[in-house]
Amino acid sequence: MSQLVTIYGGSGFVGRYIARRLAAQGWRVRVAVRRPNEAMHVKPYGVPGQVEPVFCNIRDDASVRAVMQGADAVVNCVGTFNRKGRNNFQAVQAEGATRIARIAAEEGVARMVHLSAIGADAGAASVYARTKAAGEAGILKHMPKAVILRPSVIFGAEDQFFNRFAAMTRFGPILPVVGGGTRFQPVHVDDVAQAAVMGVTGVAAPGIYELGGPEVATFRDLMQMMLRVIRRRRLIVNIPFGIATLMAGAMELVETVALGLVPPQITRDQVRSLRVDNVVSEGARGFADLGITPVAPEAVLPDYLWRFRPTGQFEAVRESARNLRA
Repeated sequence: MSQLVTIYGGSGFVGRYIARRLAAQGWRVRVAVRRPNEAMHVKPYGVPGQVEPVFCNIRDDASVRAVMQGADAVVNCVGTFNRKGRNNFQAVQAEGATRIARIAAEEGVARMVHLSAIGADAGAASVYARTKAAGEAGILKHMPKAVILRPSVIFGAEDQFFNRFAAMTRFGPILPVVGGGTRFQPVHVDDVAQAAVMGVTGVAAPGIYELGGPEVATFRDLMQMMLRVIRRRRLIVNIPFGIATLMAGAMELVETVALGLVPPQITRDQVRSLRVDNVVSEGARGFADLGITPVAPEAVLPDYLWRFRPTGQFEAVRESARNLRA
């Protein structure tokens, strides 16, 4: 009988790529999510019945245990940018991750892979980074042989980074950014998925891996790269951290007054995160230790950002016609 893996958050941005890769290797995949009816896109990754979305609330022991029954391995891809509500940083990234690891140990699960983030640090200024570190600590306490992956900003067709800023270019000549000089090391989502699969199958040695792509670039440089891909000219305006903090505070106040109906475009915690470079640490284990050659953003961005070009898929045709006239 084929092996079974439970992927918490397996229908999300990274989780779906992990599920697809494991299904291709013959694993039975249990995709644990809060809304299984919104995760039906994972079912075609395998033969009928091989990949199944199931309900799970990672804030509840019984729910986490139920979807882990019989699993040979577990993967935790659940994360959040919500600082409020029941599914906040602490509940999801610290307590939820620890709960999954504790129950995995109790159930005798052989392997665990956890998706964290570069910058996870118990002493960090941002709550996001501190709860990521707390989750890692909880996992290593219960599953000391777990594989923990810390990616930099992840790009891919469904990302909320390049897609978000490309969409913003449709609304005016100015593209505002916070932390224009902050450095990132963008990593392709399928490269992260490949590393996760190596952890599930036991190919990757236990421990922490920091995953960054082949290029280190500032936030401003990444926006310029994106603009070249979508064939648009915009003035990139860097908002100083002090002003950004005030703006974020005002947006959070509006959110509170509006009872959550108007979410902030940026939070103070995100501003604190943007003050710190998001790149692989010197001496950290990474893709090279896994034998993976990461993909550069330039090789992938045109495949999904074309829809933000002035004439979308016809932009290349228009450029060809302009060259002919010349």
